[in-house]
Amino acid sequence: MSIAITCTSLAFVWPDGTSVFESLDVAFGPGRTGLVGVNGSGKSTLLKLIAGELAPADGTVRVAGEVGCLPQNVTLDTTLKVDEALGIAARRAALHAIEAGDVTEEHFETVGDDWDVEERALATLGELGLGHIELDRTVGEVSGGESVLLRLAALLLRRPDVLLLDEPTNNLDLYARRRLYAAVASWPGVLVVVSHDRELLELVDQIADLRSGEITWYGGNYSAYEESLTTEQDAAERMVRVAEADLKRQKRELDDAQVKLARRKRYGQKMSDQKREPKIVMGARKRAAQESAGKHRIMHEEKLAEAKERLDEVVEAVRDDDEIRVDLPYTAVPPGRTVLTLQDLELAYGARVSGGFALRGPERIALIGRNGAGKTTLLRTIAGELEPVAGEAKVHVPLRFLPQRLDVLDGELTVAENVARFAPGATNNRIRARLARFLFRGARADQRAATLSGGERFRAALAALMLAEPAPQLLMLDEPTNNLDMASVRQLTTALESYEGALIVASHDLPFLESVGITRWLLLEDGELGETTP
Repeated sequence: MSIAITCTSLAFVWPDGTSVFESLDVAFGPGRTGLVGVNGSGKSTLLKLIAGELAPADGTVRVAGEVGCLPQNVTLDTTLKVDEALGIAARRAALHAIEAGDVTEEHFETVGDDWDVEERALATLGELGLGHIELDRTVGEVSGGESVLLRLAALLLRRPDVLLLDEPTNNLDLYARRRLYAAVASWPGVLVVVSHDRELLELVDQIADLRSGEITWYGGNYSAYEESLTTEQDAAERMVRVAEADLKRQKRELDDAQVKLARRKRYGQKMSDQKREPKIVMGARKRAAQESAGKHRIMHEEKLAEAKERLDEVVEAVRDDDEIRVDLPYTAVPPGRTVLTLQDLELAYGARVSGGFALRGPERIALIGRNGAGKTTLLRTIAGELEPVAGEAKVHVPLRFLPQRLDVLDGELTVAENVARFAPGATNNRIRARLARFLFRGARADQRAATLSGGERFRAALAALMLAEPAPQLLMLDEPTNNLDMASVRQLTTALESYEGALIVASHDLPFLESVGITRWLLLEDGELGETTP
């Protein structure tokens, strides 16, 4: 039987009543599929329904074969050993026991036919750039990016028939991304990937575009999808122009017909007043004229209604995807003003900044480095969330920090309530007006933060950050593009272009960094911070 995923009449509603799908029909066959759509369209929800992590309100999900899922936010128990995280601890222990001379039948049953499990595990870790991680180490010793690859390694070792990946390149450095690309390119079964990573989406065989609760299919990779979409949109916009012209013509014809009918009516009344024809003839003529006028009016009104309906249909086909519109407060920093100083700074987990470092004026700094180098630790230390082991980190202007995990939000509070926590002096009207620019309009501002998609959480967290008082003159972002669709990344780039304060961005997304006008590149490598070039 061909391995496949089949969703029939699928419906899902969040506990707060927000509907995601009403009657979705979709099937995924062999090959690599890129699932795309704007933030909040339900991509992650669909993967969770397929994986069985969520139950549909209605409809069915059928999967032929075993499913493996890499979630958007990977959380592993830090006390686990690496072999436990890989799911091979029991087989490995049984294998070691047999090698030590214990020939208990239970050990052989545990190992089964997987005698090379340890070698396969080490080989898989090596292929993903994790060859330095020993199987007896604990998960707490690996970085966030390494934990993503570790979870992927566990899936590859399981060899599931269906692999679901939700934003898998989040938190991965450039080197680790290349490893993941290679794993995706060589995947033999059914693979569905949700991602905003252009390079990853160039590896898929087809694109499934989720929009307004329906899926449209496009053959080929992301470039082919964009080309098809451009052709579709050009045709749709032409149809809108034709429909608008037709609507204007129908309105004109209806107006002309009404003028002619009015003239005919006045002429008939004149003939009646002058009694030029017998009364019975004039009565018959009047009835015929009224009947003709009625039919004429109805015909033109029907044509006008049809023209309006055609226009509505073709307008619906033109995409006008909302994008975040970040209205940054006035945050200018004069050139030369000292914004941040670091002096002989030693961080937790070993990284350090030898000597002195200063950020002055509206500089834009890119903080780059491998997973586990200490970039997030440095930002958290500057933000005052972590105490340095030694030395000093001193911020001289108002600072706002948007962390990678977006844990500034309280999941039990609504979006509006979360923002109010950061701006207790702001009126409800002001908060809602600002949230509307982040696409949380009306009832959407009353959604609980726990029900938001990754991109929606980013928008809500950014809104809270920018509405906080005082506004930031130093803005620090940790992997800000991880959960954004491509349209939102472009809009964030535009917003940051208008920001007049100092900026520090830790990111593995080189195209994004190059687009926001970085003035200085800092590389954190081997525990030392130093200047570099992109």
